[in-house]
Amino acid sequence: MKRVAVLAILMGFGCLPLIVSGFQAPSAKALAATKIEKLKDNLYVITGSGVDPLDAFSGGNTAVFITESGVVVVDTKLPGWGPTILDRIKSVTNKPVTTIINTHTHNDHTGSNEFFGATVDSVVHENTKANMAKMDEFKGAQAKFLPKRTYKDKLTIGKGKDEIDLYYFGAGHTNGDSFVVFPAIRTMHVGDMFAWKALPYIDTGNGGSAVAHASTLAKVVATVKNVDTIINGHIPTTTFNELKEYADFSQDFVTFARNQMKAGKSVDQAAAEYKVPAKFKGYVVTVNEQFASAKSNVKVVYDELKK
Repeated sequence: MKRVAVLAILMGFGCLPLIVSGFQAPSAKALAATKIEKLKDNLYVITGSGVDPLDAFSGGNTAVFITESGVVVVDTKLPGWGPTILDRIKSVTNKPVTTIINTHTHNDHTGSNEFFGATVDSVVHENTKANMAKMDEFKGAQAKFLPKRTYKDKLTIGKGKDEIDLYYFGAGHTNGDSFVVFPAIRTMHVGDMFAWKALPYIDTGNGGSAVAHASTLAKVVATVKNVDTIINGHIPTTTFNELKEYADFSQDFVTFARNQMKAGKSVDQAAAEYKVPAKFKGYVVTVNEQFASAKSNVKVVYDELKK
C-alpha cells in the first residue's frame, strides 16, 4: 500500500507522469486518519491530508459545510475516497451533497468528484476547469464530471449563514487557486496556496508561479476581511495571522532567490546557501523533496526572472 500511496501523491501533485492501474482499497491506517472533525457550527473538516506517514494519506483537507438545502464539499481527495467522504458526512448529517468546490486541479483535491455524480453542482475558477480538462480523469466520457460553473475574480454562492465567497487573486501553486470563504463563521479554505509550513510546491505545468505566489498571498491578506481561521491544504487548521506569516515566508524566499541571482550564484549554489530564517519558527525547507525543495524552488524563481 505504501508504494501505491507514494505514487498516488506524486500523481496528485503532477510530479510523475504515471498511471496506477486499478484502485486498491485504503489501508486501515489511512481510514483511521480520515476523520471528520467539527471546526465551527455547521463546518467540518475531513482529515488524512498529511504527507507523513504516506500510507495514511487520502488527499487534501476536505471541508464539509452543511447548509439549509444540502452539503457543500470543498475538495474531494484522491480517486477512490468518495465512499469514505460520504460515510464521514453521513455521521454528522442526513442532508445530501449538493455542491462540490475544488480549490485547484490536482487529483488529491479533485480525485473523487466523479463519485458524487454528474448532477451535483460543481464550481471552480475558470483556469482550474481548463487544467482539469487536460487530466485523464476528465477526458472522453469522463468530461461530464468537469465542473459546471466557473468564475473569474469573485463568486458568491448562497446567502446569510449559508453564504460562500470564492476569490481568485492570481497565480501561485497553480494558475487557478480559489480561496473559499465562509463569512458567517470567519473561516477560509486556502487549499495548497498554504499547504504546509515549508516551501510551496509550484506547478509550472498548470500555470503556477513562485514569484507570484508571494504577491498573491499578500493580496489575500490585504483584501479578505473578518476571517480568523484557515483550512490549509495538508496540515491542521491555522490562523489568519499564520497565513500572513506564510505570505511573508514566501516573499522572503523570493527575495533571497532574486538576490542570489543578482549576485551571479548558480541554482545549486543558491540552494545550498538557503536556510529558513530564524523568525519563521516551526518552518522547514521541505516536507518532501519530491514536492518542493530549495533547489527546485530557486530554479523556478530564476526561470521566471529570466523571462
